Amino acid sequence: MDYLIIGMKLVVGLITFMIVIRLLGKKHLAEMTPYDIIYLIMFGGILEETLYDEKITVWKFLFAIAIWAVAIFAVEKLVAKFNSLRILLKGEPDQLIANGKINQKAFKKNQLEMEQVRTMLRQQGIFSLREVRDMYIEPGGQVSINTFAKYKSVVAEDLGIEKKEEEPSVLLIDEGKVKTEVLNAIGKSNEWLQEGINAKGYDRVEEILYCEWSGTDGFFIRGFTDTIELNNHQPS
Repeated sequence: MDYLIIGMKLVVGLITFMIVIRLLGKKHLAEMTPYDIIYLIMFGGILEETLYDEKITVWKFLFAIAIWAVAIFAVEKLVAKFNSLRILLKGEPDQLIANGKINQKAFKKNQLEMEQVRTMLRQQGIFSLREVRDMYIEPGGQVSINTFAKYKSVVAEDLGIEKKEEEPSVLLIDEGKVKTEVLNAIGKSNEWLQEGINAKGYDRVEEILYCEWSGTDGFFIRGFTDTIELNNHQPS
């Protein structure tokens, strides 16, 4: 009976947590704020304290989880309605660099050191602070960067070149196995796929390690014989 109750508590907790995540929206999976971390810790605490406590029944546990979920949902609705409350609970972006000048106050507020900022920049593909015109740190800790115009990449529009749109690619063969569901989704047949790989010099699907296709660029294939082995030791 004890095992059954523990199992029921786990299932109830899992279902409730999934419902809350769905109600809050997908943005919470990508943008975690300090507030989001707090309610996740609270959920873990509720689950931990009640899971092995025989005095707390499944119904009491369900009540606690329900109050937790309703409270979160209510706060999210209030935050969406009142901007001042959103800033208080979730914070707002801080501008670390403005027009190339460092905002020391924002650095101190966010407990940032220059080497930490340099790491953030390198993760964005920027290897010198001289390239940065504006830099913001978001409430979730991510950084948003605007570089000076002379460091921006040249795009086709800048050169007056008309570039056609590119269709996204799909994975059709993975380690010698056809992904039938993907093939059906794009409305193609196995015969069509076989003709495509034959045109690229492959006779059998089993020979292919990786095969992708897009309406723009067609097939891109790598066979098992196209791989290389890297030595663990660097040459002296």
